[in-house]
Amino acid sequence: MILDRRTLLTGLALAPSIALAREVAPVWAFDFETTPQTPYAPATGHGWESGPGRLFSVRVPEGDYRITLDLGGAGPSDTTVKAEARRLMLEGVRVAAGKTETRTIIVNVRRPDLAPPPPNAPGGTRVLLNPREEGSYDWDDKLTLEFCGPTAAVRRLRIEPVAVPTVFLAGDSTVTDQRFEPAAGWGQMLPRFFKPEISVANHAESGETLKSFLIERRLDKILSRIKPGDWLLIQFGHNDQKAQWPQTYAEAATTYRDYLRAYAGEARRRGATPVFVTSMHRHRFDAAGKVVDTLGDYPAAMRETARELNVPLIDLHAMSAVFYEALGPKEAWKAFNDGGKDLTHHDNYGAYQLARCVVEGLRASVPALAAHLAADLAPFDPARPPSPDIFALPPSAAASQEQLRGN
Repeated sequence: MILDRRTLLTGLALAPSIALAREVAPVWAFDFETTPQTPYAPATGHGWESGPGRLFSVRVPEGDYRITLDLGGAGPSDTTVKAEARRLMLEGVRVAAGKTETRTIIVNVRRPDLAPPPPNAPGGTRVLLNPREEGSYDWDDKLTLEFCGPTAAVRRLRIEPVAVPTVFLAGDSTVTDQRFEPAAGWGQMLPRFFKPEISVANHAESGETLKSFLIERRLDKILSRIKPGDWLLIQFGHNDQKAQWPQTYAEAATTYRDYLRAYAGEARRRGATPVFVTSMHRHRFDAAGKVVDTLGDYPAAMRETARELNVPLIDLHAMSAVFYEALGPKEAWKAFNDGGKDLTHHDNYGAYQLARCVVEGLRASVPALAAHLAADLAPFDPARPPSPDIFALPPSAAASQEQLRGN
């Protein structure tokens, strides 16, 4: 059935088959063709969210979940699936009328809570969220799916806990799950490019630096969940360079490198693999049509620290210059937020292409993780990007013109 708020049908969660949840994890299953529509209610812990868009939520514990979706409806359908705060999971799944296409995705769900430290020990019990994050699907007690596109259709879904390797992302506004259209971070596009055997946990947040990310216990949150065999991708620089932000400033020649060493060391101590990602350029060109570098010594500091520590490096700084210059000054604005008035943050097109650059970096520098990339990914050359005029990704319902944090 086509997803229409007037005719949506929803099913009931299946209870665990035995009483001991420790032995058998709960499984939630919903059939949207046979049971009546149910708005989300805390008492039941599942249902369709109120307001615009087609969002279905289920209250679940923190963790990773395998979701099996039966897509399709009475008529032809084209469904894009996003999770939590607009994380791209499935892109443009087309199903003929009356047919069903089954797809599987992995979604990470998290809370801001931290385990209490021992008595008399320093620390806290919660990530220090900023006001922008309050009310975000990324931090609540639910797993939320959004079905996008005018003919989006879903018949059934099944949710079950799963233990899989996880890719953790630590970064700033250019990486984060941007809550509202038209802004986007490359981290929220990344799940679409993996097979359903990897979880992407995007902890990046707007305005963050290596120092503030640590102070606000965001790194603590990652370290509380990271395990042997996981990866930690680290991209900071846009805000670290701001000496006018004295409480969060990290100097390229000294403290920026020191923090990078600490992040890498903490990941390795837990059996995970750190990966450094240099920050992409801002939207600035000179008279000759070449990108103007506004990031100073920070990309070089990250490259040098990566060599020193033997940490894999994805040089998004270099690839973004190639990408922007391929578009040229007349077209590059189409990769940026707010019609190009925002010189730092990206729209869906820009974030998607930068995520493809990151994927190419994984292929080149992190082969163990690249082995989990989706089978349908053709090689991407940032010197030959697709035209922004032919890029189409169904937008989410949530939109805002509010100025983004950081620049």
